[in-house]
Amino acid sequence: MAWVSLIVAGLFEMFWATMMKMSEGFSKLNYSLLTIVGMIASFYFLAKSLHSLPMSLAYPIWTGIGAVGAILIGVFFFKDHLSPLTCFFVLLLVVGIIGIKITSGH
Repeated sequence: MAWVSLIVAGLFEMFWATMMKMSEGFSKLNYSLLTIVGMIASFYFLAKSLHSLPMSLAYPIWTGIGAVGAILIGVFFFKDHLSPLTCFFVLLLVVGIIGIKITSGH
């Protein structure tokens, strides 16, 4: 269940980052409120995962899910452009996240 909580926390990390972008500098109230709700939910599920998972494992995976997810949302929904070199480094992030999970023993 800790892994499910961690994945949900990462998804909320992606959500709040997207809502913050859509809030246009917190000038749109609805998106601003959704940003705050997403942040609270993300921290809540991260905290739940930390009951069973070590912080040295949970935190980098949580931030990695949020980072890679935010990059993908930026590319597909906001038409952000990534250079081939940037794509390579995003791939390294994904490999790093998977590597942390595989070698953690949890």
